[in-house]
Amino acid sequence: MKQIRLLFFVALIVGGCRFFKGDPYRNTPTTGITAITTDETFRPIIESELDVFKAIYGYTEFKANYVPESAAFDQLFNGNVQLIIASRPLNPNELSIFRQKKIFPRQTKIAVDAIALIVSPQSTDTIITVNQIRDILKGKITHWNQINPHSKMGDIKAVFDNEKSSIVNFLVDSICGGKFVKTNLFALEYNRDVIDYTSSHPGVLGFIGASWISNNTDSLHLTFHKKIKVVSVSDNLHPDSENSYKPYQAYMVDHIYPLTRDIYMINAEPRNGLVTGFSSFVASDKGQRIILKSGVLPAIAPTRVINIRKDF
Repeated sequence: MKQIRLLFFVALIVGGCRFFKGDPYRNTPTTGITAITTDETFRPIIESELDVFKAIYGYTEFKANYVPESAAFDQLFNGNVQLIIASRPLNPNELSIFRQKKIFPRQTKIAVDAIALIVSPQSTDTIITVNQIRDILKGKITHWNQINPHSKMGDIKAVFDNEKSSIVNFLVDSICGGKFVKTNLFALEYNRDVIDYTSSHPGVLGFIGASWISNNTDSLHLTFHKKIKVVSVSDNLHPDSENSYKPYQAYMVDHIYPLTRDIYMINAEPRNGLVTGFSSFVASDKGQRIILKSGVLPAIAPTRVINIRKDF
């Protein structure tokens, strides 16, 4: 009888220790190991969010995949990941696929992003219209002197990060009405490649995500900014410095800068685990402040509490 009591007592202690200590990597909103996938365009934003989240919640590990947007959706549909970050929500057909599996994804707008146009430091052509961008992508404009009669930059070579990225998808769908020609259009692989290539090739017009050059507190991004010039974009047929805008936060409000789009987190986790915890963090006031610091526009303006003391 004493042996039974002793064994029971030992089991209680061991079980209690496990209860209090727990498995540090069990899947909860603030512990666990998971994989997420994001369009590579948004890499600077998500890396900043992950760094802070992991610093707060030490028992978390993320395998972050940075891929073209089309590949991100493929991974979500195939069940390889339960969270992606993309420039669009799921369409009705995609939602129906998940409903058939009894999965109901949660889609959260987390930011307003912009597509930045960049040229080499030697370029003197730094204002362009949306119509001119459309004509470049459709092959109607092929030389810089068609934009600026005084330009000596020669042929225009438009360069993107990846032919399946969210930048290309946005330009095709929202600017070109469904298609563009591939003459003088080239895809590399990453946003950083576009910055490096554009910086050393006069005549190139590069397309990148604004967050790659908008964080004024990040030394790497400041280095990128020194290597290129950012082009001002206008919706006006007669562009000038007064009606042309760069992809700054103040001009993303109300889409004053023409090439803006939203960023969404699409969470297909069937229960509230680490994916849901991270999604909630990004949408929270702290997560939105990180987005604000990254140089794009948070979906929800972070609040500031000011204590006013009256002296009588």
